[in-house]
Amino acid sequence: MKAIIISGLPAVGKTTVARGIASKFNLKQYSGGDVLKEMAVAKGYTMSGNDWWDTEQGIKFLSQRKSNPNFDKQVDEQLLELAAKGGAVITSYTLPWLAKDAIKFWLKGSGESRARRMSNRDNIEYEQALQIISMRDEENKKLYMKLYNISFGDDLSVFDYVLNTDQLSVDGVVDIANTIVKHLIL
Repeated sequence: MKAIIISGLPAVGKTTVARGIASKFNLKQYSGGDVLKEMAVAKGYTMSGNDWWDTEQGIKFLSQRKSNPNFDKQVDEQLLELAAKGGAVITSYTLPWLAKDAIKFWLKGSGESRARRMSNRDNIEYEQALQIISMRDEENKKLYMKLYNISFGDDLSVFDYVLNTDQLSVDGVVDIANTIVKHLIL
């Protein structure tokens, strides 16, 4: 089976959907964010909390990544190798534009709904989550334009499926994604 790649802006539900697909179809699950976290630990950063990227340490590492594209390029090389093998669900911001033969999902959601998810998930105030979402969206768009000339969040032409998560429950999004995958593998 081809690799399944899930992408989307921060706090849209990528990990949850990937976990649901991996569980349903007994696939391995990989995350570009987890590979980057391993690199951050190797550089002396400490991990804490469920969504480390939204912490002070995670934001500091994002700044370091902006000045050194090798972090992201190393992650993308590892993920491309995993995608080529197939039989996996991978969450990644950039892999959909880099991988040639995979099933690609974009999860779409408004800043407000993503901030609500982040607020609930990370137990932070909605306004703080909205600020984090806005900052991360802007930084990611700049970073991936600089690294790969990708219009992250705007150019969805590489995706096979785009799911708007704003008016669906988490289970609803996972069910739709699983239904699509089921029909692709039968």
